[in-house]
Amino acid sequence: MGVWAFFQKTPLPTYLMLGTLTEMGRQIAGVLCVVAMVALIVAVDFLFFRDRFWERLAANIGIVLVFGAFYFRFLSRP
Repeated sequence: MGVWAFFQKTPLPTYLMLGTLTEMGRQIAGVLCVVAMVALIVAVDFLFFRDRFWERLAANIGIVLVFGAFYFRFLSRP
């Protein structure tokens, strides 16, 4: 039995199936998005915009808007 046959026979948990997130899956995905957003904002601030206030603010607002659009497109309730 090959590796591909194993994955074909192993069903996915319901929170990993596309379009069928349970409430707990939605909460976990939301928390992971927030953690990823904070990590990205801190990394961008320290790496690129350390002494530039307005550029840092614009980049942070852009990152938050992109993550918000992703959340409302893929994770919000239909």
